[in-house]
Amino acid sequence: KSFFKDAAIQVGSGGSAGFVEVCIMHPLDVVKTRLQLQAHFQASSPNHYTGIVDCLSKMRQHEGIFAFWKGILPPILAETPKRAVKFVSFEQYKRFFLFGSPTPTPLTFSLAGVFAGLTEAFFVNPFEVVKISMQADKTHMRELPSTWVTTKKIISNEGFGFRGLYKGISATVARNMVFNGIYFGFYHSLKGKLSHVKDPTVETLGKLALGFTSGVLGSCFNIPFDVAKSRIQGPQPVKGVIKYRTTASTIMIVYREEGWRALYKGLLPKVMRLGPGGAIMLVVYEHVHSFLTQTFND
Repeated sequence: KSFFKDAAIQVGSGGSAGFVEVCIMHPLDVVKTRLQLQAHFQASSPNHYTGIVDCLSKMRQHEGIFAFWKGILPPILAETPKRAVKFVSFEQYKRFFLFGSPTPTPLTFSLAGVFAGLTEAFFVNPFEVVKISMQADKTHMRELPSTWVTTKKIISNEGFGFRGLYKGISATVARNMVFNGIYFGFYHSLKGKLSHVKDPTVETLGKLALGFTSGVLGSCFNIPFDVAKSRIQGPQPVKGVIKYRTTASTIMIVYREEGWRALYKGLLPKVMRLGPGGAIMLVVYEHVHSFLTQTFND
């Protein structure tokens, strides 16, 4: 009974945190994907983006203002169960990595985060494939196929497996494991330092700063896997020819053809999204968690 109550609280808290974060920060996710998908040999294209502002400007001009929210339905549909999987599995994995310690250690938080990322990746990958496909589509919003049409097309043409809804799964796993290991490890290891702070406003600001730093650090370390994921899941350079197949080979191709900086494409919008987004998500999660715990116990 206690497990199901805790799980329900974590589902409600995680879902609320994820929904708020996605709605606010999604435009930067679209920009990140667009920057990651363009290769250096596309520089002469009129749709080539020189940076975040140029990307936002051209999208608004050619595709309409609502193009900033292209592909938002898959993450919204996925957010409540995804965050539920992420936070519930994190809480459960913590028990396995205590290594005899009476309380969780930084290693406990990091390892629990790594395995929560692994679990989350298998759930979220199909939603990511649909989202990337929609974000990569540069047609005007009025002509953009719906989420359901896009999903049916992927399943019809490529299936459910490693060439369809589960293509790029190894990159998604690597990306999520690295990010969550750092994100949870850093945040929870240092959060206890704020326990002596009496002023709740100062404590919230401290948690926001910790969440921001955790999101930025996680983003900086996992970005090469994110670039590989976008290349594998996005449209291939030559239609009908699969250039980007596996995570390792994609990273090597990008490095060889475009240089090491290309493995950090989209880092700025990713940091701009997951820094504040990470802070928002953790603070919303903790506030909703506290509210639901009080409500359930009353």
